[in-house]
Amino acid sequence: MKRTFPILAAVAAVAVGGWFVFSGTDATNSTQLNPIAGAANAQSAEAADVDTSTIQEMSLGNPESAVQIVEYASFTCPHCAAFDQGAYKQLKADYIDTNKIGFTYREVYFDRYGLWASMVARCGGQEKFHGIADLIYKGQSEWVRAGEPAAIVEELRKIGRLAGIENDTLEACLQDGEKAQTLVAWWEENQKTDDITSTPSFIINGKKYSNMPYAEMKEIIDAALAD
Repeated sequence: MKRTFPILAAVAAVAVGGWFVFSGTDATNSTQLNPIAGAANAQSAEAADVDTSTIQEMSLGNPESAVQIVEYASFTCPHCAAFDQGAYKQLKADYIDTNKIGFTYREVYFDRYGLWASMVARCGGQEKFHGIADLIYKGQSEWVRAGEPAAIVEELRKIGRLAGIENDTLEACLQDGEKAQTLVAWWEENQKTDDITSTPSFIINGKKYSNMPYAEMKEIIDAALAD
């Protein structure tokens, strides 16, 4: 069963004690996620004139291949974790590592926790992003259930440190409110452009697909490569 979500109409990202909060609608229980008491009000990422060109695409494989895949996924989505730990590893071995296709991962923000996870994953840059993302998905069932928001952030910090990110660097990433707003604005742009309504979703050579078994995806890729 795939996970669907509403568009985040208003997002307020602020740095508070090294972690971020934003108001919006949680796709799981439709409750409002309110900023922590005492946090300064921030302008909506959608309303602000945010330059999203600074956001780096996290891509692997062959950018010149006739087949390009974009995955839209949330770090808090169980089905995305299942894809990452299963089908993605086959896809990577068969097509990405062999330079047969180009692959780009784009984050979706269901909730504040997914945003925090993204901030940690991107803290290592292009070189470490996919490895950190794998660790985040591998430990998803633990860190998302850590308890209070501060405990969840601490579990994400542990993942960052496990990936070799220095404490000072990690804290700077988690306190970068401007980057958080830019990421959310970037996601909103992508959502509108590709009409993403569930995760994981895939754009294969411009056509949108919902989550699917690896065998089905392989057929689509092989047919595109044969054209």
